[in-house]
Amino acid sequence: MISETITSLVTHGATELNIELPPEAVAAFETYYEFLEKRRQNVNLTAIYGEEEVANLHFLDSIALLNITEFKSKRVIDIGSGAGFPGVPLLIAEPTIDLTLLDAAGKRIAFLTELCARLNVTSTYIKARAEEAAHIPGNRELYDIVLSRAVAQLNILCELCIPFVRVGGLFIAMKSVDSAKEIDEANSAVESLGAEFIKHVDYTIPGTKIIHRAVVIQKKTNTKSNFPRRYSKIKKSPL
Repeated sequence: MISETITSLVTHGATELNIELPPEAVAAFETYYEFLEKRRQNVNLTAIYGEEEVANLHFLDSIALLNITEFKSKRVIDIGSGAGFPGVPLLIAEPTIDLTLLDAAGKRIAFLTELCARLNVTSTYIKARAEEAAHIPGNRELYDIVLSRAVAQLNILCELCIPFVRVGGLFIAMKSVDSAKEIDEANSAVESLGAEFIKHVDYTIPGTKIIHRAVVIQKKTNTKSNFPRRYSKIKKSPL
């Protein structure tokens, strides 16, 4: 049965990560998986499917961030949330998070809204491009933790994401383990945006031999008001 497979993978994976899940979390991950499978063919959500792949590469990869920093009662925004990763699994595993999910696609926001209703969790939704939403006063420099699992280069992600981080807060970018060159190339962007690299943490996803990297950047001063620029300019001339 699907539920038994998800239950086993998530339970054992969380134990391997030394993460204690709330009692209702495993059932929520079962519901999440079933809804994702039901909707993924109608909405462009993820190329990863199947119980083992979703449990390991989506659910466990997401909650592994709980070992990177303290999420309890923190205001968190997931930039480019897509199917909800990593934000929604983190909310399932740590229900005290004040979560905002940002995505530019209306269909994905609709999916996330229905998903969270089915999971009986509360989130805020922003349908907008990150470079536009970051200039809205109610979003800018508001969040304790900003997350992104997007595939864009880190110097581009920094300009899109760091303006959302409050001074003293963190931007955590989920990257591959071979991202050293990408990190080096983002030094100028990080400095220009009023932040600095703190650390990177490599971790093995339970049930796999895959190693991922969490790059942790801390906001030190306010980001200049002209950032982020239009996306076409960011992409053409990264900081």
